Amino acid sequence: MILSKQILFLVSSLLVAGLTSAAPPEAQASQGWLLGQDQFNQQLNELLRQGRDLAEAGDYAKAIIIYEQAADLDNQNPKIFSGIGYLNARQGNYKEAARAYQQAISLDPNNAEFYYALGYSLAHAGDNTNAANAYRRAMGIDDKNLNPYWGLAVVLLRQQDYQAAIEIYQKVIELEPNNFQAYELMSSVYLQQGLPKAAIAALQQAVRLAPRETRLQMELARIRLIEGDFEAGILALERAAKLEPSNLQIQIEIGKVLQAQEKFEEAIEILRKAASLQPDSAQVQAAMGEILLLQSDYLAAIVTYRRLIELAPENPQAYHNLGLALKGRHRLSEAIATLEKARELYQGQDQQEGVELVESLLQELQKSKP
Repeated sequence: MILSKQILFLVSSLLVAGLTSAAPPEAQASQGWLLGQDQFNQQLNELLRQGRDLAEAGDYAKAIIIYEQAADLDNQNPKIFSGIGYLNARQGNYKEAARAYQQAISLDPNNAEFYYALGYSLAHAGDNTNAANAYRRAMGIDDKNLNPYWGLAVVLLRQQDYQAAIEIYQKVIELEPNNFQAYELMSSVYLQQGLPKAAIAALQQAVRLAPRETRLQMELARIRLIEGDFEAGILALERAAKLEPSNLQIQIEIGKVLQAQEKFEEAIEILRKAASLQPDSAQVQAAMGEILLLQSDYLAAIVTYRRLIELAPENPQAYHNLGLALKGRHRLSEAIATLEKARELYQGQDQQEGVELVESLLQELQKSKP
């Protein structure tokens, strides 16, 4: 969920500064306090100071007890209840947080921040319907604050109301035309609806607004590849690689796409460059080994898989593929020993399919062995 913690819990200003406002006379009378005004303020502010110190120390449970004592003194102060809500939310006690925020709202019904915090708490408590209502109320009071829009969109997606979520993102764009995140999230919703062309269009708008965001290029590449547009997918990955030339995962993804197109030499070249950047990457070695096996370059595959086993000695697939490469070079005894190790690791990791594949291969090799 996209949110701003400062906006969500502006009410937590209570935790860093004492409240000097005194309770109205009726609050004092309702508690039976026979204190002078100065003594009352002193006692209240002392409780708030203690609560602040406990909250800053991370002792939220004790801080809540102190703030509840403050609420008993001043039960007409909405900020005290919002502080209790904040502390409960920090502990993951979202139902209790929601109750506290509802109390704050009953005292200050036009406070958009309280409604937003209530929506946040209800959403985390699983009450999506009432969370949506709270977010909408916050938007109605302050329609320029984006945080309730983000929260409402998340709740709508949980309810699978995709069109309503898209409309919320469109409202965000109306308020902030350069907000690339709204386009990015809208793209993901279109994709969930099975509308890849609309998803691409929205993502392209995000890229236009934030051309240096690597993740946007990666997501655009992913969708293009899903659609079978390998050329556009590669271009997006190459743009991502230019933005982050040391990002190993991007190089691996380019290699996989080239492999899928059976452009093995180009794929190996990319992966070798990646290996030069991070020679200890098991991922790169595994990707290279797979291509070398497809090319029947068994000698290079043996070297690569031995290196992979050094990096990931508990990887059964590495032993499995090394066994295949050794078999390809007719080194049957070595292949059998390696495959037996692969079987042992598959068994230890409860990978039955791997066990069955290796046993079938071992039976074949045992028959072929002189």
